[in-house]
Amino acid sequence: MIEALISSKTRIKLLLKFFLNSNTTAYLRGLESEFGESTNAIRLELNNLEQAGMLVSELSGNKKIFRANTQHPLFREVNTILMKYLGLDQIIENVVKRLGEVEKVFLTGDFARGLDSAIIDLIFVGNIDQHYLLQLIEKVETLVKRRIRYIIYTPCEYAGLVKSQIGVEPLLLWSDLD
Repeated sequence: MIEALISSKTRIKLLLKFFLNSNTTAYLRGLESEFGESTNAIRLELNNLEQAGMLVSELSGNKKIFRANTQHPLFREVNTILMKYLGLDQIIENVVKRLGEVEKVFLTGDFARGLDSAIIDLIFVGNIDQHYLLQLIEKVETLVKRRIRYIIYTPCEYAGLVKSQIGVEPLLLWSDLD
């Protein structure tokens, strides 16, 4: 769907990288190895996004480090479009709101790093009916055309976790405090 609006696959990858998780930073050579594309294609898109004000950069030694400009007027909208593109809005709408005692839902794995993937990794925190969750996940997988891998923690279990046990810094998708 998004490919019809944005013809550059490199630009889509960069938007996913920076706008899905606004804490993500990267530099040109790192993106080259991550994306498996030429530095010229990536540099062109980075420059376009920076000139549009959607990315900001700073020098760290001899590296130019890029990150999303969260102050850009379109930041929230781009983030929302990407969530819809990935189907995360469907997960929240069709799964979380029907499970009852969900406290938080986090995105982890490749998408938390800003990488596109066929698998969406989630962490659910709360007292959740696992059998019902499995049924809902199966339905949502057909809607979003991606596999969903998940872990369920009780609030006490999650509070005792160390970030290094999870791997990537989880990205909060939903909280009952919202």
